[in-house]
Amino acid sequence: MKHVHPEFSFQSRELEGQIEGTLGDPPNRKNYDMMVGALVSEYAGGSGLDDINLMAFALVDKIRFLDAKGLMREAADYEGGDPARVFAMAECNGEDGKAMYESMTANYPDLARQAIITAFLYKNQGRWDDEDRSLDQLGRDDDGDDDMDDSAATDDFTQLFDPEGGDRE
Repeated sequence: MKHVHPEFSFQSRELEGQIEGTLGDPPNRKNYDMMVGALVSEYAGGSGLDDINLMAFALVDKIRFLDAKGLMREAADYEGGDPARVFAMAECNGEDGKAMYESMTANYPDLARQAIITAFLYKNQGRWDDEDRSLDQLGRDDDGDDDMDDSAATDDFTQLFDPEGGDRE
């Protein structure tokens, strides 16, 4: 399992929640298809919100990934990376999908990069896992060998309260 940047794992979970919420319970594919169609149309027309999850939502059913290993490498860096390199690792099907992809990548290159990787992670959840950044996990490897004991008072501090004046002369 490969770790991805925590923000990408968060965005992927958010996308999953958005898709499940749109589908509803029981799933209503008609509402879902209408939502995706509206998003694709907006982005293909050159507009649409500059929102990673909405972009990824629009991409999910239209996108095809050409370089899974490359996208996994790109998922390690949320802010950086070369958008053009990511754009070459995927493509969209259909006339409206191609128009949307071209418009997104031209108008919102950094967000489109993140949305493509988010969509990839959502569709390939078995390839990666969340990095555990809980306090328990962070403290698990701490063997208590800090340079200074937090409970020990320093000489400078204890001399402030020395009634004899210590070595002040």
